[in-house]
Amino acid sequence: MAQFDHLAEKMLRGFASRTSRRSIFTVLGSLLAGAATLPLLPVARAQDTGNLQDPGDPSRCDYWRYCAIDGSLCSCYGGSVTACPPGTEMSPVTWIGTCRNPADQRNYIISYNDCCGGVPWGRCACQRNEGDRPVVRPQNNNEITWCFGTQSQSYTCTVALVLGVAIDQK
Repeated sequence: MAQFDHLAEKMLRGFASRTSRRSIFTVLGSLLAGAATLPLLPVARAQDTGNLQDPGDPSRCDYWRYCAIDGSLCSCYGGSVTACPPGTEMSPVTWIGTCRNPADQRNYIISYNDCCGGVPWGRCACQRNEGDRPVVRPQNNNEITWCFGTQSQSYTCTVALVLGVAIDQK
């Protein structure tokens, strides 16, 4: 153990005789500044669902469940594709759409529920009118604010719930 102590002392004394405090602080400052810039590097930050049967990013308009959505995405307000953000209430009245899941190439019935009662920020707006119907069929129309049966009529965002597999017509 004494040999190890002697070797360590010799190395440290040699290092101290070749360097100054300023050079040490320069190196440490450079390392700290470099470490602070690491979070700025480009990294793929897409929020995939992680489920192979439910592919895509629920925070983007091109997510497969949003084929008939017209409104703001709840994932931008602290909610999710299936849950309203805190402080809002899900409307029991909905409109429906049929969207094709790219994972299994099957059509699914999607219920679009508006979340009501929060502050309408107007962010993350998506307007996809695939299969939209005129107002003569209101259950298939996405232009109506569906905040009926809730404490507040103030619209915040929309969730997309999978109700089931659609029957294929031949």
